[in-house]
Amino acid sequence: MAASVIVLGAGMVGVSVALHLQKRGRAVTLLDRHAPGEGASFGNGGLIQREAVHPHPFPRTIAELRRIAGNQALDVHYHPLALPGFASPLLQYWWHSEPKRYAHAARAHAALIATCLDEHRALAHGTEAMALLRPIGWMKLYSDAATFDAALAQARIAHDQHNVNFNVLDTAALAAAEPHLLVSRLGAIHFTDPYSVSDPHALTLSYARQFAEAGGRFLHGDAMSLERSGAGWRVRSADGPVEASEVVVALGAAAVGLTKRLGYTPPCFGKRGYHMHYRLRGNATLNRPILDTESRFLLAPMRAGVRLTTGAEFAANDAAPTPIQLERAEPVARGLLPLEERVDSTPWMGVRPCTPDMLPIIGPLPGQAGAWCAFGHAHQGFTLGPTTGRLLAEMMTGEAPFLDPAPYRAERF
Repeated sequence: MAASVIVLGAGMVGVSVALHLQKRGRAVTLLDRHAPGEGASFGNGGLIQREAVHPHPFPRTIAELRRIAGNQALDVHYHPLALPGFASPLLQYWWHSEPKRYAHAARAHAALIATCLDEHRALAHGTEAMALLRPIGWMKLYSDAATFDAALAQARIAHDQHNVNFNVLDTAALAAAEPHLLVSRLGAIHFTDPYSVSDPHALTLSYARQFAEAGGRFLHGDAMSLERSGAGWRVRSADGPVEASEVVVALGAAAVGLTKRLGYTPPCFGKRGYHMHYRLRGNATLNRPILDTESRFLLAPMRAGVRLTTGAEFAANDAAPTPIQLERAEPVARGLLPLEERVDSTPWMGVRPCTPDMLPIIGPLPGQAGAWCAFGHAHQGFTLGPTTGRLLAEMMTGEAPFLDPAPYRAERF
């Protein structure tokens, strides 16, 4: 078992970890209750966000807090009875969003984001996955001059400090770039570096196929059955027990349910999100993903249709889906684009795994020899899967990590 690893969780992060370990000579078993890519990696905006050097801070202005507290917003919704369970991690999230502490988080976050395009290209090179990586970027639309000016100032800082590239569009240029928009906006910022993925699920499946074709093993199983087996680890699968010398917990929002049994309970919390696909009327097109800041949701062109993705919903883990944000957003979206009927029979729902300091947990699991963490990526698991896979694989195999892993260590909680 000396060179064997079990990776628990087959989303973008888990698949990428498995693939990078395999490339370094480890015998890897990838295990999940579902097929690869069916968790939070399935439902997202399909963006590999090279521009996302600044993580999402907790709102700190009275006006913004009052807007969210009304529970009528398109971008944030909460179940009132669930809020007590979020009180502690959200208070810590607010604390870490203080400007000086946030600056520290942003530096560490930017270090991960900086290589995300390179890391995805490295995994996709020579495979069908390359065709999914569309180098078209995405656009943020503005209708208020003060908000637009502030966003431009932030974009210029991101360019100067982190090489984030963008173009500025005025009203006429925006109309020319997206001729089927039904509204006029003051302007837009077009972030030109990010990839827009035409089928996020297909990208994860492509990486998973690469893993399998190189001899990797994928099994259906129950990650919560993990237990010690001598100096290593054992987990139950549909094909019987599996043992390995090391284990990686890459279970996204479900990770803490397992790690708390192993003595590690970081203050993670989940943000639920929904999406729905729509057809466009006639020959209408959407050329690239757009986020209208007045409406506060993303519309992205996908193979399946135009995908409308919602913001964050705070709810108990076992609460039934309540796609209220989607119901609120749909009529607004129909005012932005000539949307026709829904493509999906029911809305998709998933949970984004978040940490209070806005950084993922990557590295050894405290107090458990041979156990490793790779979770807590919030909105950026799809973007950062290959980056995390490389960083963790280098740590596990004794290579010099390509960036300092200290800011992401589990012991910080």
